[in-house]
Amino acid sequence: MPTHPLLDVDFVELLEPYLEDVGHVFQVFREQDSGCVSYGVALGSEQWFVKSAATSAGVVSLRRALDVHGAVRHPAIVPLRHHFPIKDGLALIYPWVEGEVLYHPTVAHHGGRSAPESPMARFRSLPVAEILQSLNVILDAHLAVEKAGFVAVDLYDGCLLYDFEAQRMALCDLDEYRPGPFILEADRLPGSRRFMAPEEFSKGSAIDIRTTVFVLGRVLRLLLDAGDDERKWRGSPSQLKVIERATASDPADRFASVAALVRAWRGACSGRC
Repeated sequence: MPTHPLLDVDFVELLEPYLEDVGHVFQVFREQDSGCVSYGVALGSEQWFVKSAATSAGVVSLRRALDVHGAVRHPAIVPLRHHFPIKDGLALIYPWVEGEVLYHPTVAHHGGRSAPESPMARFRSLPVAEILQSLNVILDAHLAVEKAGFVAVDLYDGCLLYDFEAQRMALCDLDEYRPGPFILEADRLPGSRRFMAPEEFSKGSAIDIRTTVFVLGRVLRLLLDAGDDERKWRGSPSQLKVIERATASDPADRFASVAALVRAWRGACSGRC
């Protein structure tokens, strides 16, 4: 049988010419603020997402992704199928998953969450029951993250891939997730300030599962609000109370685990999620 040009390759010197030679590159993501360049590639009836890095920081991040996918499995987390070195870097191969990331930061443009046509605005306008279903998927995926001994780093709406037609939520680009707990040795962790816990900005602080609880609380808060200014809450008072505990400034005041957060959230949903 012939080898697969993406799943069986061991090394590619120049990635983009290679992809154009073996398949059809139908989409290119060049202006990512991560410095990575990604491609949508069709090989016959197959479609793949190829993510590459050629900078030292980008390669470090993608190597973290290898550890994450080696330890964490969940149906909603887009699985890593293969990886191989390229000239001065690394390429990761994922199946192409239909949908739109809720936020798409680029070097040239940040913002757009509030624009009516943006994926985030469209998601926020969905029926509450549909949003709750997606939130439940995100929480359930992080039960698997917790079980594997990892903590969420750089989780934000750019990691959330939603298929509006199929009403299906997936998680992608979890490259910065790390085994925890750990001590922050830099001045801050990578991530979106809107989602990050206070300790992620403090060198020497402990980053553990309570940090993940905070970030998940922010996901719940921001996705179940009709606007970007957090003044149009669409959930219930009991759900908001759960979020307030999850996002307490002092980690000791938060839920002690993702599992505890999930139990409290589902109890507050009264069978709706």
